[in-house]
Amino acid sequence: MGGAGLRVLVAEDEALIRMDLVETLQELGFEVVASVGDGTSAVAAAERTTPHIALLDIKMPDMDGLAAASQIIALRSTAVVMLTAFSQPELIQRAIAAGAMGYLVKPFKPDELRAALTVAWERYSQLRDEQQRASQLEQSLADRKTIERARGVVQARLGVTEDEAYTWLRRTAMDERVPLVDVARRTLDATD
Repeated sequence: MGGAGLRVLVAEDEALIRMDLVETLQELGFEVVASVGDGTSAVAAAERTTPHIALLDIKMPDMDGLAAASQIIALRSTAVVMLTAFSQPELIQRAIAAGAMGYLVKPFKPDELRAALTVAWERYSQLRDEQQRASQLEQSLADRKTIERARGVVQARLGVTEDEAYTWLRRTAMDERVPLVDVARRTLDATD
């Protein structure tokens, strides 16, 4: 499996290594959307191009790769893989703390690069999907609570049973062709 369809930002301060990375990525089937030499440019390029993966060297001028990683991760659209000649545990821990999905030590083989980027993107995609599901569940629970509170208001206002109050809310939503939670919110707003 190549990098088919995956858009990559490369940030490496050494021009020859950067050019070699771009060429290798393209040969592996990745689309390189930007190639820059410092962390500040990496953040700006990530904002502008919205890559799937940012491949960032740790040691760069202006803003190092770890600081750039934190800012790129905050954009919530890009997986980050750190690239470095250093494998000290402290740097690895800082990369993890920054939110990197991968860590690749130079020199590396093309297959290692492909594997690191592919795994990072898959892990990032799974995490993003789980976060979206969690957010949807939170919203669903909040909507349910709103509907239950509105049901209580309707029940008290009309002097009806719980089932009758819920039926009234549901019927109103169907008649107006709006979501039940919207009717519930309006009902609560009218009592405030």
